[in-house]
Amino acid sequence: METRVDFVQSLQSDMSVNILACLNDPVDVVRAGSVSSLWHHFVITNGLSKQLCLKRFPQLSGIARITEPDWITTEANGVGSHNSSWDILKRDHNVYASLLHAITTLNTCQSECIVYAVSASSTDRFPAESVANTLTTRRYLGGHSYWSSKGHADPDAPETLIYKLKADLCVISEISVQPFEAFYQPGQPIYSAKSVRFRLGHPKNSLDENDIVQMPQQQPADDKFIWTYTSEVYPMEQKNCLQQFKLPEPVLCIGGYLQIELLGRVQRQHSDNLFYTCVSHVKVMGGPLCPAFDIDILEPSGKFALKYNPGVFRWMLQSFLEDSNISPMPSEDEAVEHVGVMGFLLQAYHGGIEPMVWDEPMEWDDDDEEMDELGVL
Repeated sequence: METRVDFVQSLQSDMSVNILACLNDPVDVVRAGSVSSLWHHFVITNGLSKQLCLKRFPQLSGIARITEPDWITTEANGVGSHNSSWDILKRDHNVYASLLHAITTLNTCQSECIVYAVSASSTDRFPAESVANTLTTRRYLGGHSYWSSKGHADPDAPETLIYKLKADLCVISEISVQPFEAFYQPGQPIYSAKSVRFRLGHPKNSLDENDIVQMPQQQPADDKFIWTYTSEVYPMEQKNCLQQFKLPEPVLCIGGYLQIELLGRVQRQHSDNLFYTCVSHVKVMGGPLCPAFDIDILEPSGKFALKYNPGVFRWMLQSFLEDSNISPMPSEDEAVEHVGVMGFLLQAYHGGIEPMVWDEPMEWDDDDEEMDELGVL
């Protein structure tokens, strides 16, 4: 059988990093780290799971440090810390790989993510037309529940709606907005925006966050946030239906707040000849990463500490396995994609699980059976 060369051993380090940095799936990074002791050390030392995280979710470049229960880092404990540089690198590798796997898991079991409405840039009649009405599809006697802006002579005047999400760390994939149809007005006009744009972020500081909780919903709050993600502009249709806007890639919301920017107005109100924007329902699909992962915003830098709880992470993955109805005897593909990945990610927390090691030069067969058997618990 033809002998193949181990490029990690043969090439310069930076060239091997460039090759492995082309991996786009956390499963592939896990498998690469389990090929041999050399590859295991190379993947961890060069932070390949972190590189993949930053490539897929640039917002994570704001991580200043990682914390987890019962872990005392050199930074926190000074010279006397018992944790070596290798321990910290290995810990960081497990955290980033676990974060990627958690995000991938959430993409298959999404739920509605809004907890409550924070504010609107303007409200015509409060509280009858409050932004809080956009979170329900219920009817009230004589009409519908909806939010309405104040009237404006300029058809290009924008409006913003701000919402709090389920957790400070969420993966968001889709946002839906339904314009309001005023069935009680002549011609039943639909007060949609011309287009819509979305932003995700966090309060500027902890004082602002306290103010946000207490402020009236009809009071604008846009100046109290830092937006770390801004979407493209999506055109809206002048139709009374829930219009879905799927983001090109799932987005990591750091801070737990969503702003919906409604750009332009298309409908005048007959009674005052002013332009209005009205929304009857808003829906956000994704998933919270808490409590397995959480963040603390570090002031005044605006960077953040990523908090990781491995015990909760194990429970989260086990819950996903049960919800997915994966059989007790999974197929080879299921073993690699689910159980094998979890086994590797959790090896730092379960004794006796070690990466596979070849003492002799590796020979590969056509079926690649070694890779299919990695890390089964």
